[in-house]
Amino acid sequence: MGKALPTSQRAYQYAKERILDGILAGGELISEGTVAEALGISRTPVREAFLRLETEGLLRLYPKRGAVVVPVSAKEVETVLETRELIESFAAEKVSSLGASALERLVKELREQLDEQRELREAGDGKAFVAADQLFHQLIVQAADNPILLDLYAGLRDRQQRMGLYAVFNDGDRLRATNHEHVELVSLLEKGDLAAYRSALRGHLRGTRAAVLGHQDSSIQPSTDVD
Repeated sequence: MGKALPTSQRAYQYAKERILDGILAGGELISEGTVAEALGISRTPVREAFLRLETEGLLRLYPKRGAVVVPVSAKEVETVLETRELIESFAAEKVSSLGASALERLVKELREQLDEQRELREAGDGKAFVAADQLFHQLIVQAADNPILLDLYAGLRDRQQRMGLYAVFNDGDRLRATNHEHVELVSLLEKGDLAAYRSALRGHLRGTRAAVLGHQDSSIQPSTDVD
């Protein structure tokens, strides 16, 4: 029988999942008492969880009032996508240099992911599609066989999840467009056309940026209609 999670960890996971999923929108006030009541725990571990989330940039604490969910800013979107472009472009080049067998294994895994994404798109499951989207890109970075680079990329995971859900909810065509763009990326990778791959990746990330930001200039709010 597994050991029960500490109450502060439970509170942390509870609040963080709702922030990343968009259930708690940017700018929304969340109180220690609300989380404590939902989990049937005291406020002390919730306070510890909130402090941890503040250090991660997801909450801004206000004494005696609670915490406000930090909205996704245009600057954050730009910096995350710039970092992704650098890492993913390098990873694709590295995999191509590892030989035909390494590239073939990766292409096979990516095509399996494309099939899953297509099913999720047809089912209209935006949340699961975003997770599959993240895995698709992670597989490319992972195949580069550079653990430090993979750790750096993993550090973007939470921001990518949050931005991915914003993109899906802000743009009803984003599931189809993303799936189509992924097909093109796999095809170019398989052909070894790295210049075209980099260009397609840049276009793919620009599409994500446009879907996330929409017509907002400084910050965005997600739909709260998650699943």
